[in-house]
Amino acid sequence: MLVYDPSMPSTSPTSLAVSDAITQYRQLCELSRDDLSYVVSERGYSVSAEDIRQMENRERSVTVDDLVAIAYALDTTPAVLLAHIPIDMPDPEGSLATGLPDDLSQPELRAWIEGRTVLDRPSRACWWQKYVSCLNVASVHHDDQLQGARAELRDLGELAEREEDAPPVQRLYCHIRESEHALCQAELALALAERQLNGLKDSAS
Repeated sequence: MLVYDPSMPSTSPTSLAVSDAITQYRQLCELSRDDLSYVVSERGYSVSAEDIRQMENRERSVTVDDLVAIAYALDTTPAVLLAHIPIDMPDPEGSLATGLPDDLSQPELRAWIEGRTVLDRPSRACWWQKYVSCLNVASVHHDDQLQGARAELRDLGELAEREEDAPPVQRLYCHIRESEHALCQAELALALAERQLNGLKDSAS
């Protein structure tokens, strides 16, 4: 008979995600393990710095109580920690979460954890259709921002070349670079979302 032992480490995707997320968000908050232990304890839950070390090093499983208390102490949510993607995922092509479909993306995983969607095929297709629509809007917005900044630069004409180091001109160039990057990211996300949506539609037909 198998008995669950929370002291035994797990290499399942969700366990790996939460362990890595605790480390990352703790460091983003500039907290040591002792600091995090203190913050958690001040809010009514006891977890030692050694407990946190073991969780982060996957030497100890993270309980539901640990997850909720630590997420609160790190000023985030359990959903964020659960949907985290570790940089060193053992299988980049595998499932992002334990027991869920291999083709589940982080945005869809986060939506499911937060109760904004379910994972039957029609619901997934509907969610992706809405996501594609949102990304289309974002792509158009970033393109408008980019074209507007480029037009403003053209209007400056030779002045932009003569005063290239002037703060207003530098800000304009910076805005163009940021808009180009944002547009590129939006278009990439849109292409991936459309591919996912088409895959769901094909598998349903």
